[in-house]
Amino acid sequence: MTESDQHITCQEVVELVTDYLERALDADEASLFEEHLNFCDGCITYVEQMRVTVEAVGQIGETDVPADTREKLLTAFRDWQHA
Repeated sequence: MTESDQHITCQEVVELVTDYLERALDADEASLFEEHLNFCDGCITYVEQMRVTVEAVGQIGETDVPADTREKLLTAFRDWQHA
């Protein structure tokens, strides 16, 4: 997103959602993010799903995840990034 943009896209919502939930966006970006949510039901649903996921997963420690599951997840994320 550039400073000249007056809106953000759904793709940008996906890219910025973690920073938004962690309150790491600057005031202008947060404002544009929230403005997008005012008009996009799909992104509202997505942000809420991410919020619920973060709340649930935030309670799981590394030792709570079996080693084989951890490796499967890491492999899936590595493969996803290369795709």
